Amino acid sequence: MNYTPTTLLPNQEIPPIAGFRLSTVGAGIKYQNRQDLLLVHMEPAAVCAGVFTRNTITAAPVKLCRTRLKGGKASALLVNSGNANACHEPQSTQAALEISAELAKQLHIPQEEIFLASTGVIGAEFPTQRVVSQLPTLQKNLSPHLWWDGAQAIMTTDTVPKAAFRKIRLGNHEVTLAGIAKGAGMIHPDMATLLAFVFTDANITPSALQTLLERATAQSFNSITIDGDTSTNDTLLAFASGLAGNPLINDPDFPEVWPFAVALHELCRELAHAIVRDGEGATKFMTITVEGAKQWQEAKQMAMSVAKSSLVKTACFGCDPNWGRILAAIGYSGVPFSPETLTIYLGETKIIENGQMAAGYTEEQGQIVMQRPQITIRIELGIGTATHTVWTCDLSSEYVSINADYRT
Repeated sequence: MNYTPTTLLPNQEIPPIAGFRLSTVGAGIKYQNRQDLLLVHMEPAAVCAGVFTRNTITAAPVKLCRTRLKGGKASALLVNSGNANACHEPQSTQAALEISAELAKQLHIPQEEIFLASTGVIGAEFPTQRVVSQLPTLQKNLSPHLWWDGAQAIMTTDTVPKAAFRKIRLGNHEVTLAGIAKGAGMIHPDMATLLAFVFTDANITPSALQTLLERATAQSFNSITIDGDTSTNDTLLAFASGLAGNPLINDPDFPEVWPFAVALHELCRELAHAIVRDGEGATKFMTITVEGAKQWQEAKQMAMSVAKSSLVKTACFGCDPNWGRILAAIGYSGVPFSPETLTIYLGETKIIENGQMAAGYTEEQGQIVMQRPQITIRIELGIGTATHTVWTCDLSSEYVSINADYRT
């Protein structure tokens, strides 16, 4: 499989991707003395795909993107942090349309090929003119080398920028994929309160990209949770310039597409993991796997029940191997199973066997696992062959402080 994973540290540069240029600027939307506005210009127009929040309450940029995604083409992406541009109608929609129209004029592109995304405080009036006034500067400073700047500009309560890339070969052609993401709190599928953007020079149709993006999302961004809250602004967009020169990908199930599908999946999963590791106040990275379920949907449902449990998450924060909390979350998950076949592992230690505490298990064994920065909980149901893994973090007192003071 011609596929090269690349994990980045800050200041390690993502290579330029043909067809994409970026710029950032500080518009003072909420945060002072930092970049909070990102522009990505796509020339020529790229094909696009997207996955969005399933919250009934949605922000103006999400509504706009859903409509424009039907055209299958994108020439620009504008992202702001600090204000969600949500739940302040009619001003929210007016702001999105006004900014979009002005950017179309300046870049000489169709307005329907402009995509917007926002993150930040919900319900606040959007500072339209602050954004519009910075559009000339953004246009002037476009560069193919500003991926880390872009990742920083979309941050809210994140403590670190999140970016990654992959290089693969499709036939005789090298293809690059890069992604940036933000998210630290109000994270739960579908999709989680996050913004994520993937860019590639692959030659691919919009429908094929949409299918592959949805598949990757199911195993990444839709398999994480931090606090069980889903936002109004969740947006994942993918853009493909087609300039890599590979044969057109129009069938997502064609064998030759496999390296691209794997790279996209791994890229999304890496960014999703980075979001969980940077969860607000997080001190532990938790992996919850359910095996032996009848259907993968039931495996996911049960894993998410454990991952969302405030009692399980606080126990992990306090290094308390309270296996009764895990059992309770499994029991109220709504997934039918037989306790007599239930086995649970905490790390490598078997804590539950046949629905009861495993023979030979001691509290000291469990506490050793709980003290680790990465904790794995593996649940075996023994009633089928389906499996699913989700990722979460612990729930600390710092999470409460961050969210209690978020608007002040």
